[in-house]
Amino acid sequence: MFEQKIHQIKGDTDVIVLPEMFSTGFTMSGKNVAEKPHGPTTQWMGRMARETSSLVIGSVVIEENQKFFNRLLWVQPDGLIRTYDKRHLFRMANEHQVYTPGNSRLIEEWKGWKICPLVCYDLRFPVWSRNNSLDYDVLIYVANWPATRVGTWDTLLKARAIENLSYSIGVNRVGKDGNDIPYSGHSAVIDFKGDYIYQAFQQEEVCTIELDFESLKTFRKKFPAHEDADMFTIDPDF
Repeated sequence: MFEQKIHQIKGDTDVIVLPEMFSTGFTMSGKNVAEKPHGPTTQWMGRMARETSSLVIGSVVIEENQKFFNRLLWVQPDGLIRTYDKRHLFRMANEHQVYTPGNSRLIEEWKGWKICPLVCYDLRFPVWSRNNSLDYDVLIYVANWPATRVGTWDTLLKARAIENLSYSIGVNRVGKDGNDIPYSGHSAVIDFKGDYIYQAFQQEEVCTIELDFESLKTFRKKFPAHEDADMFTIDPDF
């Protein structure tokens, strides 16, 4: 299904973003669905990246060293793979009892843009996403965020854009999962002022959005709030 949607994309695309645990849905059955590193889903993402000449991002369940991870994969068309393990595990679903949290962010450069991809529940924790010294230009959240809390999703995506002087992108699923939990999407692209460039609702949709790097630089120059930010470091083991 995802492959069909990807092949519907028209024109050149730099980045393709898929939801959290896109190959399984959000699940605590890690032992039953986990793949090894460089398993079939990772290989499929590599093929999609090569066929589209795009960076492909999404999270999958990975088993490594007898531990399970909700792991975001950054897969480039040249075969380079980077990973980010979800830091904040959703304890209300006992995710913290199944998966091992990550202890470092991933910030990579792609075609002149510095990108920081995070996963779902990470959205609630602004310290982890803090854009110290303008480390990144685009913040991406892949998610399985349920409909009952979609208002929080909308609010926090805008807040993360405003406080970090960056674009904020959220890609969420729609429909009901195997536990009959509904998801209402609200995938969005929000600019550095907190204004919507794009917002979806409950429908499945493939949408391509072009971001304006010059506008971002101009705004940061005219409104350099980052120069007055409180600097700090994070103890990843805390």
